Amino acid sequence: MIRAALIAWLGLGGVASACDYPGPPPGAGDAHVDAGRGILWAGFSDATERYRHGVLGDAVEAGGLRAAGAGLGPCDLAVLLPANRVFEDLSPRLFDLDGDGAHEIVVVETDVNRGAQLAVYGLRGGRLEKLAATPHIGRPNRWLAPLGAADLDGDGAVEIAYVDRPHLAKTLRVWRWRGGRLSHVADLPGITNHRIGEDFISGGIRDCGAGPEIIGADAAWRRVMAVRLKDGKLTARAIAPFDGPAALDRALDCR
Repeated sequence: MIRAALIAWLGLGGVASACDYPGPPPGAGDAHVDAGRGILWAGFSDATERYRHGVLGDAVEAGGLRAAGAGLGPCDLAVLLPANRVFEDLSPRLFDLDGDGAHEIVVVETDVNRGAQLAVYGLRGGRLEKLAATPHIGRPNRWLAPLGAADLDGDGAVEIAYVDRPHLAKTLRVWRWRGGRLSHVADLPGITNHRIGEDFISGGIRDCGAGPEIIGADAAWRRVMAVRLKDGKLTARAIAPFDGPAALDRALDCR
């Protein structure tokens, strides 16, 4: 649940403090930004065991997504999924996808029959709504692991990267956000960022001074890989041996 300290930090006052709802899955994180307009905080709620995949280490997922901003709290800005869906994720992510100063929420949303999809939520008419999503993978117990969002090719639009089925297909996929829509850009097989049962997602996006790169592991978990997007194509190079999750952290820190 949202605690008093968070409510005070957001400056939400009585509306949020009066809000009471089922809490998030154990260990679930939240996201917040210190400045901007619109959504300033997002977190999961309504823990549920209605989808027993357990890819992140347990069978408890989130049935609700809550957000908060100036004058609006998690009672007002909430999405409760139907019984055939869950948020199969560790934490929401806040990105200003279109550069307008307002943040969107990026999450993994799973249909119990069709598997996971990457979904973008945001404000529309003062309500928290699903703005766009990638197609579902197509089968239950099939998941994707987000890596992050950035303008990967310098064209002025933000791309979102994730690994489709990091335990099976091990395919990096990149989608572009433009005009409130997601469009597919490129794929690259042989990249992964998660192992079954881990309660964390490895890798991410870095910029060490020469433009953004996606950081993940090769399919065999032997090498740290850096991937660039140029002219609509993804190219990868090995930059270090993989000797554990710290190797990916070092790469993200440009070490």
